[in-house]
Amino acid sequence: MNLSKSLVWFRRDLRAFDHAALHHALRSSQQVYCVFVYDTDILNGLPQDDRRLRFIHASLAQLDAELRRLGGYLIVRHGSARDEVVALVEELDIDAVHANSDYEPSAIARDDEVAARLAERDCAFHGYKDQVIFEKQEVLTLAGGVFSVFTPYKNAWLKRLAAHPETLATYPVDAFAHTFARPTGAAPALPSLDDIGFTSGEAPLPPGMDGAEELFEAFVSEMADYGRARDFPAEEGTSRLSAHLRFGTTSIRHLVRTAQQMVQSGAGGTGAAVWLSELIWRDFYAMVLSQNPHVTLRSFKPAFDVIEWDTGDDADALFAAWCDGRTGFPLVDAAMLQLNQTGFMHNRLRMVTASFLTKDLGIDWRRGERYFALKLNDYDLASNNGGWQWAASTGCDAQPWFRIFNPVTQSTRFDARGEFIRRYLPQLAQLDGKQIHAPWLVKDDVLAARGVVLGRDYPAPVVEHDTARQRTLARFAVVKKVVADVEEAED
Repeated sequence: MNLSKSLVWFRRDLRAFDHAALHHALRSSQQVYCVFVYDTDILNGLPQDDRRLRFIHASLAQLDAELRRLGGYLIVRHGSARDEVVALVEELDIDAVHANSDYEPSAIARDDEVAARLAERDCAFHGYKDQVIFEKQEVLTLAGGVFSVFTPYKNAWLKRLAAHPETLATYPVDAFAHTFARPTGAAPALPSLDDIGFTSGEAPLPPGMDGAEELFEAFVSEMADYGRARDFPAEEGTSRLSAHLRFGTTSIRHLVRTAQQMVQSGAGGTGAAVWLSELIWRDFYAMVLSQNPHVTLRSFKPAFDVIEWDTGDDADALFAAWCDGRTGFPLVDAAMLQLNQTGFMHNRLRMVTASFLTKDLGIDWRRGERYFALKLNDYDLASNNGGWQWAASTGCDAQPWFRIFNPVTQSTRFDARGEFIRRYLPQLAQLDGKQIHAPWLVKDDVLAARGVVLGRDYPAPVVEHDTARQRTLARFAVVKKVVADVEEAED
C-alpha cells in the first residue's frame, strides 16, 4: 500500500515515539499530516479550570515541538471530532485516516460513525492496538471464553506474552520521518486554553513525553521497593504514571519491556513483578469494558442490580460530606481532600474511599464513579469503573461483599503515624499517632488541649462503622437470595 496522503488522528496517544498509528501511516504514505481535536462532545460540561486540559495542552505543545523537529507539525482543531476530522479530510484531500483504537463505548460509536462518513468519500479508516498489550479477545480461557477473574487472566496474559515476545516490539517513527507533510509557510500556532473557553494554568504534574520519562526514570530507581511502598500514601511509592498512560505520553510497551527486563534480571527485586501485575490490570479492565459494555450503566454481575442503595435527602447529605472530606473519618477525608486539591488519589485510598461510600454510607457506586471521573487527572473509564465495581462488590473479581474495609483499621495500618492525614487535615496535626485515626474516641478535654473541638474544628463521624456494616450485610443478603433462586431454577 502506498497512499498519497494520510492523516494521523491523535487522541489518547500524545507522543511521537513507539506509536502504532503514526508508524503505519509514515510507512505507507507519501505525505502524513497530524491532527488533534479538542472534542466538544467530551469537553462540554467540564469545569473551566479542568486540570486535565492543562495537562493535555502542555503535552500537545511538546508533541508539536517533536513533530516539527521530525519535519512535520500538529494541526489542532476545536469542535466535534466527528465533524472536524471529516472536514480536514476533505480540506487536505486525505486518502486514509490512521488512529489508535479506543475501547470506550462512546469512542467506538464515534469511530464507527467517522469511518462510515469517510468511506462515503473513498477515504479509509485504519485502527491500531496501542494503549494496551493485549486487547479484546486476544487473551482467552482454555475453553475459548472471556476471563472474569484477574489472576487466571494474568497467568494467561503472561503465557501469551512469552509465546509472542514480538508483541512488545517498538513502532519506530524517526526512520520514516521523511514522509511527514511539511507546513506551507509558518506552521499554525496551537490554540491557547483561553481560545477554547478554558482557563490557562500550570499542568498538575510534569506533562508530555519529557514529564513521563522524568517520572519513569525516578521510579525505576525505586521499583524494587514498590511491592511494599505502594500501600503507604505518605510515601512516594508509586510511579505517578497513570495520567501519562491515560493520555499516551508514554508507551505501555516501553513500560512493560522495562518491567519485564527488571523481573528477569532481578534488578527490580520483588517490586518489578508487582508493578508489572498492575500494568496487566489495565489490560484486564480494558478487556472487561470492551467485552461487557453494560458495565458503564449496570453491575458486571446482573444479580447485583437488585441492590437498593440509599437515596433521598439524607443520602445526598452524606454523599456531599464524602465529596467534601467531611465524614469525620480522617483517612477518608484526607484522601478526598487530596483528590479535590490535586486531582490525584493514592490507589490504596481509592479502595478505602470507595468502600466507605458504598459499604459505610450505602450509596450507589455509580455516584462515586462519576465524582472520580470529574476529578481524577488519570480518569480512565475502564479502570475507574473496574475499581469502583471491585470496591462495591458488584464487579468481576470483586472483593466479596461480606468483607468490608474498616476505615480506622486501614488508617492505622497504612498511615500509622498519621503523616498523610496531617498533610491534608492540619487541624488534627497536634494529635498523636493513635489519636489521629479516630478523634471521636479521644476525651474532649484531651482534644481541646490539642486545639481540636469536634463539630467546630473537625466533624464527628457521620456514621457508626459497626452499625453500617450490619446494614451492608443486610443490603447484600438479597443478592444471596437471588443467586440461590437462580441456581434452584437451573437445577
